Amino acid sequence: MSYLIISASLNPNSRSCLLAKTALSNLKALGHSADWIDLVDEDIPLCDGDSVYEDERVVRIRERITKADGILLAVPVYNFYASAAAKNLLEVAGSAWKEKVVGFLCAAGGKASYMGPVSLANSLMLDFRCWIVPRFVYAIGSDFEGEAIVNSGISDRILKLVTEWVRLVEALNKGENED
Repeated sequence: MSYLIISASLNPNSRSCLLAKTALSNLKALGHSADWIDLVDEDIPLCDGDSVYEDERVVRIRERITKADGILLAVPVYNFYASAAAKNLLEVAGSAWKEKVVGFLCAAGGKASYMGPVSLANSLMLDFRCWIVPRFVYAIGSDFEGEAIVNSGISDRILKLVTEWVRLVEALNKGENED
């Protein structure tokens, strides 16, 4: 199986990126490896619905997303929605997302935005027939202290998400990748 973890924040001190790094560590502890994309390092152009699709940065991202069987998407939640950078990634990568198993790791300022990733999940399900892991992680500011997750419940939820995500990726891809 091919796993990909994406940090979809443009903030170099991103808390959602910290969630993604924790998920990557858990995945490795379970004996798997993953490709890693951090949008801070990618400088992806905004989707213009036209020439952006030929941009070499977009082509590289699309190739990496296409190769993955499962994707964990770590997103910050701003104003009750997943970040614009995450939405832009869906728009520029388009059909590369087709039929992936996608899980969410979300970081927000407060408790009220827990439905923030739903618009992305709807788009992934309806436009690209992705399988969305129903268990997702939602962390708020008080769950962090500096560069650390201080709420053990969040750490436990990340491990549960990663475990469930791997199980679903393997189950839904059984036989397809065997030759």
